[in-house]
Amino acid sequence: MTEIIHEPTVFAEPIFHLGSMTVTNSLLASMLAVLVLVIIGICLRFSLKNVPRGLQNVFETILEGALNLCDQVTGHRRLSLKILPIALTIFLFVLVNNWLGLLPGVGTIGQIRIEEGHSIFVPYLRGGTADINTTLALGIFSVLGANIFGIFSVGLWKTFNKYINLKILGSIFTKVRREPTILVVAPVQFFVGLVETIGEFAKIASLSFRLFGNIFAGEVLLASLGALIAYAVPIPFIFLEILVGLIQALVFSMLTVVYFTIAAENH
Repeated sequence: MTEIIHEPTVFAEPIFHLGSMTVTNSLLASMLAVLVLVIIGICLRFSLKNVPRGLQNVFETILEGALNLCDQVTGHRRLSLKILPIALTIFLFVLVNNWLGLLPGVGTIGQIRIEEGHSIFVPYLRGGTADINTTLALGIFSVLGANIFGIFSVGLWKTFNKYINLKILGSIFTKVRREPTILVVAPVQFFVGLVETIGEFAKIASLSFRLFGNIFAGEVLLASLGALIAYAVPIPFIFLEILVGLIQALVFSMLTVVYFTIAAENH
């Protein structure tokens, strides 16, 4: 009898290829999450009524709560209305992906491949946010989107000077006679801008690795418990992972709101 190896891997396993594009099980799960959100959106669009009921009532309550929460970060409803569509979309996408990985069949239904003389089980679906590629793409989108939003809010020149402060260097020649301290202050502020540039890359790493680490660790925990004790014991941990999935989606989206708010300020 051949032993079948089934171990959670850090990387997403390929399922099939579309030309030169590799479709992995995490990518399939992410596409399924998008499909779920599109179906919900279409159902909401065609069931809109002046007096909300059912699903519309639920989402209007969520939207109002999200706006109030966003206002606490931005301090302005006008700014919240600009940022919320992106932040709420990220929240729903991450949440559905987090919870999708907990459904029966995800991670347990797949195919068996023969690699290097071993029979390896490869699931057809795997939580999208349990793949570092997905979380890294979300992190890049969040940070890059915040800077683009900053350009539209305060202008390209001011956004550029947040990171490479040419303006403060130029002020040395115009203010040195009146303010000799500018010889010390200007290099320090220029250096702070360079630190801010490094900080932007740190934001991407922080967002992506936090989300990936929590969701992947949950997958490994549930798989290990399921292999050791298949009944009853894993159930409390499943509810724990539901809560973790909600919290991580909220943290990611709220940090996105913070980054967009900071980018919209002059300094």
